[in-house]
Amino acid sequence: MVRAQRRLDGIHLCYQFDEVQPDPAPRLGCSYRHRDLCRIHVRSFLITSLRPRFHLAFPVDDLEAARRFYGEVLLCPEGREDPGHWIDFNLHGHQIVAHYAPEECAAVKAGTVDGKSVPVRHFGLLMEWSEWERLRDRLIDHKIEFALEPYIRFEGQAGEQATMFVRDPSGNALEFKSFRDDRMVFAKSLGEGT
Repeated sequence: MVRAQRRLDGIHLCYQFDEVQPDPAPRLGCSYRHRDLCRIHVRSFLITSLRPRFHLAFPVDDLEAARRFYGEVLLCPEGREDPGHWIDFNLHGHQIVAHYAPEECAAVKAGTVDGKSVPVRHFGLLMEWSEWERLRDRLIDHKIEFALEPYIRFEGQAGEQATMFVRDPSGNALEFKSFRDDRMVFAKSLGEGT
């Protein structure tokens, strides 16, 4: 028996499925067969049972390239689509929508954080540390170019966090990060929450 547990906004979530079962995903409406993908779908199932969830629409200049990047690289299950116009993706329980709008795909301005150039306009996820490491390795395996190489900020300090930036094929910037201590996510100073 595998048990997925998560505390989200003070709510304890637990979902169980039988590991011996050849594919637990069909119980969640999943078409994937790989066990890692099924874990993602279990997590998405848990998150999508809560509200509010985040919705983000963003422009792309190639829907098929977006489908490959978000679906095959980031492992986002697809939702509805209007062929030639938009595709819904499930980003860990959050709805993101790639809209075909090449005229809206412009270079993103950069700012400076820790002396490094980072895209100002971006979106992404706060992940568990081990999930962040798996995604980092997956991006490397898929030869995805980093807009900001993976690194650890405030290493050994209270606000220690891992971060990395990538761009999708249309140039949209995504940041994936993880805090060693989740209490530090909204802390106003590095010493807060300890």
